[in-house]
Amino acid sequence: MGDIPVLPSRKGTSWTGSLKTASSLTVICVEENGLGLLGEICAFKIHGQELPFEAVVLNKTSGEGRLRAKSPIDCELQKEYTFIIQAYDCGTGPRETAWKKSHKAVVHIQVKDVNEFAPTFKEPAYKAIVTEGKIYDSILQVEAIDEDCSPQYSQICNYEIITTDVPFAIDRNGNVRNTEKLSYDKQHQYEILVTAYDCGQKPAAQDTLVQVDVKPVCKPGWQDWTKRIEYQPGSGSVPLFPSIHLETCDGAVSSIQITTELQTNYIGKGCDRETYSEKSLQKLCGASSGIIDLLPSPSAATNWTTGLLVDSSEMIFKFDGRQGAKIPDGVVPKNLTDQFTITMWMKHGPSPGVRAEKETILCNSDKTEMNRHHYALYVHNCRLVFLLRKDFDQADTFRPAEFHWKLDQNTYNISQFTIHRIQTAFPHPQNNGDLHGHFAVSISSTASSLQQWFSDLSSPNHLEGLATDCQAHSSSVVEDNRGDEDKRMQKDLRICDKEWHYYVINVEFPVVTLYMDGATYEPYLVTNDWPIHPSHIAMQLTVGACWQGGEVTKPRFAQFFHGSLASLTIRPGKMDSQKVISCLQACKEGLDINSLESLGQGIKYHFNPSQSVLVMEGDDIGNINRALQKVSYINSRQFPTAGVRRLKVSSKVQCFGEDVCISIPDMDAYVMVLQAVEPQITLHGTDRFWRPAAQFESARGVILFPDIKIVSTFTKAEAPSDLKTTAPKSAVLEEMLHNLDFCDILVLGGDLDPRQECLELNHSELHQRHLDATNSTAGYSIYGVGSMSRYEQVLRHIRYRNWRPAALESRRFRIKCSELNGRYTSNEFNLEVSVLHEVRVPDSEHVNHLIAQPPFLQSVHHPEPQTSIQHSSVVPSIATVVIIISVCMLVFVVAMGVYRVRIAHQHFIQETEAAKEAEMDWDDSALTITVNPMEKHGAPGRGEEETEEEEEEEEAEEDSSSSSESEGSEEEEEEGAGKGRHGQSGARQAQLEWDDSTLPY
Repeated sequence: MGDIPVLPSRKGTSWTGSLKTASSLTVICVEENGLGLLGEICAFKIHGQELPFEAVVLNKTSGEGRLRAKSPIDCELQKEYTFIIQAYDCGTGPRETAWKKSHKAVVHIQVKDVNEFAPTFKEPAYKAIVTEGKIYDSILQVEAIDEDCSPQYSQICNYEIITTDVPFAIDRNGNVRNTEKLSYDKQHQYEILVTAYDCGQKPAAQDTLVQVDVKPVCKPGWQDWTKRIEYQPGSGSVPLFPSIHLETCDGAVSSIQITTELQTNYIGKGCDRETYSEKSLQKLCGASSGIIDLLPSPSAATNWTTGLLVDSSEMIFKFDGRQGAKIPDGVVPKNLTDQFTITMWMKHGPSPGVRAEKETILCNSDKTEMNRHHYALYVHNCRLVFLLRKDFDQADTFRPAEFHWKLDQNTYNISQFTIHRIQTAFPHPQNNGDLHGHFAVSISSTASSLQQWFSDLSSPNHLEGLATDCQAHSSSVVEDNRGDEDKRMQKDLRICDKEWHYYVINVEFPVVTLYMDGATYEPYLVTNDWPIHPSHIAMQLTVGACWQGGEVTKPRFAQFFHGSLASLTIRPGKMDSQKVISCLQACKEGLDINSLESLGQGIKYHFNPSQSVLVMEGDDIGNINRALQKVSYINSRQFPTAGVRRLKVSSKVQCFGEDVCISIPDMDAYVMVLQAVEPQITLHGTDRFWRPAAQFESARGVILFPDIKIVSTFTKAEAPSDLKTTAPKSAVLEEMLHNLDFCDILVLGGDLDPRQECLELNHSELHQRHLDATNSTAGYSIYGVGSMSRYEQVLRHIRYRNWRPAALESRRFRIKCSELNGRYTSNEFNLEVSVLHEVRVPDSEHVNHLIAQPPFLQSVHHPEPQTSIQHSSVVPSIATVVIIISVCMLVFVVAMGVYRVRIAHQHFIQETEAAKEAEMDWDDSALTITVNPMEKHGAPGRGEEETEEEEEEEEAEEDSSSSSESEGSEEEEEEGAGKGRHGQSGARQAQLEWDDSTLPY
């Protein structure tokens, strides 16, 4: 046997080589010792399982071989391979079966990496939130990986921000930081793109997005609310802050109190109230009748307010200190009883320079000679004063005469709002829930008396905050009393706060009580005086100033009022109930809470009487957020006053025993009430008709508006059905129902003469429908809040009477209706009613005069109204009968005339033929004929008959010519033939005349 093959040893017993990833062949050079004749190497054997390598012999003699990969090598799957290899000779014998093998050698192969993979980020996007105004070392860290196997290619060596002009930077570890302070006001959010590089500088296959949100510096306050809230009329209750929530900046809060205030003092009379006349409002609220409106809307019957300044359409009168109004005599009773009531809305503020002067609201003084004030209501030094001087015939002793009220701001606040809260939750055990009188005294007392009051309540712990507030108010009053008097009055007296208040002065002599905004006030000062001496001097009642008729060179107004007044009334008799007063001053708008049941037990809430202030308390921030989200605004008026309503939300937070607690700033918003769709009130009906004179004279008269109809519509824009079209929206009229407050029926063409005509209406028709009316020579006025159907029913009973219609041809009337005291008015509906006069013809007058057209049936053409075709050209039944009879008589007379003309023509032909026969029989050339001149010519018995027929023919011709100016052509020929016949008869008579020249006598 030959020698055993020997593999040369490298590094002991191992061979080391390397190959590149994905290569298919690796060459290994092996040194081999010579083996003599049998020293050829025929094979290599690799020991190992599933190795991706094989060894092949390149040179048998030299023993050089090659180790190659059977399949692609992937470094990412395996970086190194170690296995054992042996060499075999070619063996001996014919079949070379006796081969020998070498010793085992260890082969170690390392796979070289190729940069075939790009870096990838672990997250597709990164997000971070930062606070403005800070520099961060690291906002967030991005991270990328590489799937290559070698450290050179698998490690990320660099990150880069691709987005330009951003205040951010990134380091080699992927930390993103800001290079400057961020501002929330400048930019709320940043989005930047970041890429990564491996150490082979291969960039990432896809960049990653980094989003940085900037939040403002955490300030406690309300979030997610809008400053403007729009309110569409008729929307009902609309939430004010549906998504609001409180940010406390992780502050520990134990409880929170929220006060929401709707500020509407500058709107109308303090808020959106009904703008009907005062009489209508009194009736709607159930007040007793007999009220006298001293500031009514200007009209023909109430013209004393015509010259006054009017603010808006709500009949608010402004007095600038230079004008006053005289109330006519008879409007108010001369001597009021011991019981009467004065009501008014007033807005008044301190006027510079007139602090010491009286500002008269209402005054009843002497008209001439003297200057005595019998009763008056005025403002003096921001105090309200009522003067009532009795006459000696009513009283003869020293009696109360002047009543003074000083209405402090602080007293009113507690009695009106805070007391209402206490009274609602905890009625006082000894005062039967009536806290107004107690607090009016307690507010000026010491803090200890207030604490005593709260200690009497059943649950004083719940009202500790209120007690503290009351103590603060009490202290402010005490401090104010120590200050300047004028400054205190300007600050604290509500009469001069330039806001609207509702005043009721109830007189039950000798007691006079003031109600302001529903709260009761007793006079702080009452002075006595002697009664007024009786005299026969007339009195003058004025508004806005006092009439000075005596002790001056020229009577004039004095003590002018500066401010605004509305609904100034006076009513003899006892005052109405507190319920009526509350109704008269009630607002139609206010705050509301949607779904009170869902507030939960942890929320306490309180409304003030007018629902303009809402206070909510709770200890859970989440419940408070949900409660405030349910606060809404509501306006129940059908046509509310458009404009802004300001909102103010203030918060008070208590923390868990901490000295310093978070402060939440107030929130200012406003409700924008949009303009309501204006209604179009339309009156239509029969606008002209005729009636016989007898009907005007009857007791019932003539009903003027039997089919009057009142319809109110509004225009609604309707979007086109095809959204792709750009055609404008079409207007659609929709009918709506609402109330009216007056309808005026005016007489056109001169006032009514009360001696012979009038307008009438049964009072039962008014009372059944709760309406009132006034009647004058200028027309009829129906007033009162009522539905349109009620007004229709009343108008259909208006009657016109005229008991001397002989000289009347027609009368014209006009109707105009109004809603909301003239804010919306209807069209002017005109009516003309004509009189049918009876024509009487004497018996001696010929019948043909009866067919002449009477003057009241002249043809008059009127354009037909578009509103109602069926009501145009109405003809009464009596006129129709007269016309038919006249036409029939005309036809009869014409027929008789034609018949008689034909008979006369036949008679003429017969007489002509008879004359010709007589001329043929006689030859009278040599005859002397003696004729009796007393006899008529003609045949016996025919001359008289012919004469009568001729007279009848002449009459027939006259009738024919007078009855009809244009007859047919046939009648003209017959008339010509008749005339020819008369000419021949005249010639014939001339031939029969006597020739007495040859007769002897």
